[in-house]
Amino acid sequence: MLWLILSVLSATAIYVIFKFVDQYKIPLINVIVINYIVAAVLGFVINGSFPVKEIVNSQWLYPALVIGFFFIVLFFVVGVSSQKAGISITTVASKMSVVIPMLFAIIAYNENINSLKIVAIVLAVFAVVMSVYVKPNKGRKSGFIAMLLPLALFIGMGVNNSLLIFSKEKYVNSQMSSIFTSTCFAVSLIFGTLIVFLRPSSLKGFTKGRTWFFGLSLGAVNFGAVYFIFLAMNSGLLANSVTYGVVDVGIVLVTVLIGTLFFKEKLSRVNILGVFLSVITIILLTIADL
Repeated sequence: MLWLILSVLSATAIYVIFKFVDQYKIPLINVIVINYIVAAVLGFVINGSFPVKEIVNSQWLYPALVIGFFFIVLFFVVGVSSQKAGISITTVASKMSVVIPMLFAIIAYNENINSLKIVAIVLAVFAVVMSVYVKPNKGRKSGFIAMLLPLALFIGMGVNNSLLIFSKEKYVNSQMSSIFTSTCFAVSLIFGTLIVFLRPSSLKGFTKGRTWFFGLSLGAVNFGAVYFIFLAMNSGLLANSVTYGVVDVGIVLVTVLIGTLFFKEKLSRVNILGVFLSVITIILLTIADL
């Protein structure tokens, strides 16, 4: 139970940190780069090695380059979306993106499909559209941006997770999984560093203590969100599909609660219904895999 709680809190903290980064006017790219330093280092430390030759000669190096690039781009979108659209809506969009790799796995690898999965996939689309909906306001661009960012996140995360499935099915065995993931984090770090050096003005951000505090914190909870859910699954307390379902429902509910109470995010009735549908979708997907 402890690992489940820690996984929920770690994942929720990612969105909360992005809100604080916006409030303190800290450059987002600097925080994300520091985050990937932490995530990559922790990944290789947990793995117990940094097999450079094995990585360079591996078949999965090119997929790792693409996935690592998507990681940092999408993490940037998560950050901006959390700040512009709110952490509640951003969380729903990211969690509902699971239906895209699910469809990919069904089509590409003939994974089992049943009526519950079909209903869940349809509900997921409605959940995202309703949760990101902003009432049109003539002459106001912010509402359109607040809708576009979560939708871009929904599609982007879905495509990237499909690439992960493809890579693991074709190139990565269970023994190489942790090295592959750590390499993807390292690639994200390299791309992030290149972006910073292409924008020399961004280097000033690294001189601020708050940048390092939030960057290190983000890296720790980003890694923890993945690490703790693996510990939860290995504990044998619940089936893997149920563990994912419980954690995802917990993340959505806790994030919405924090966003509403502490950050005063206002959700319309349509948005609230979208959040409710997202919880129902996660529950249906969990039951469908039992």
